[in-house]
Amino acid sequence: MLAVVFLRDSGSEPGTAPPPSASATPSAGASPTPTTSEPSPGPTTTRRTPSPTVRPFAYQPLWPFSSAAAAAAWQRSYRASGHQPWHLDAEQTALSFTTGYLGFTEVDRIVSTSVIGDQARIGVGYQGEGRASLAAMLHLVKLGQGQDAPWEVVGTIDSTLTLDRPRYGAKVSSPMTVGGRITGVDESIRVAVRQLSSAEPIGTFCCVPAGGDRQPWSARVAFAGAADPALTIVVSTGGHLQDVERFAITAVRGAATS
Repeated sequence: MLAVVFLRDSGSEPGTAPPPSASATPSAGASPTPTTSEPSPGPTTTRRTPSPTVRPFAYQPLWPFSSAAAAAAWQRSYRASGHQPWHLDAEQTALSFTTGYLGFTEVDRIVSTSVIGDQARIGVGYQGEGRASLAAMLHLVKLGQGQDAPWEVVGTIDSTLTLDRPRYGAKVSSPMTVGGRITGVDESIRVAVRQLSSAEPIGTFCCVPAGGDRQPWSARVAFAGAADPALTIVVSTGGHLQDVERFAITAVRGAATS
């Protein structure tokens, strides 16, 4: 059963994408919330067309578009032929990212939704013992200009499994150390490095035994073939009810990125 919960944004949270000046991450069946509006005509017959709102993007694009230019190309296609309308739905984008791009097919449902302006927090999860369980809180942001700007996955809002190292947007080289904190019992943390242009991970590590209350964990992972502007680091754990029960992601730049 899908649960939709609307939350008030509480500010900076660990594991999210930081804007330049701060630390930092659509609802079911609904169209995306417009971010610009047309003023109602005044009492006179003169009407002015408002200047379009410029939507800033202070995050690292991860999926499904590698850049604002790629998002704009989809917009042109959508306006011409209605191509891939799911890009306008934050929930569908979050699920496609999880089950398709990451390959976590057991994490197959939405458990919470919060959309505030151009920002969305979508909780993805699975059917646990009697109730839906949260696997990760994905952070999505509108990428591009116009009311039909698509949703882009930029990170996760971490809680019981955090991914703090390397920092968001850092430039990395192989091998790299990844790490964070975890709360749990008999956990086994796996690490994968992905890029949009590759069907399979370009680096993996298994596994880090972990557990306790907010205990630190770390791993050293090697990767090869980094060519995209951004890399996605994915950490996951599970094994109690299913293979993947929790995951977290962050965005970094490969050494080849200028």
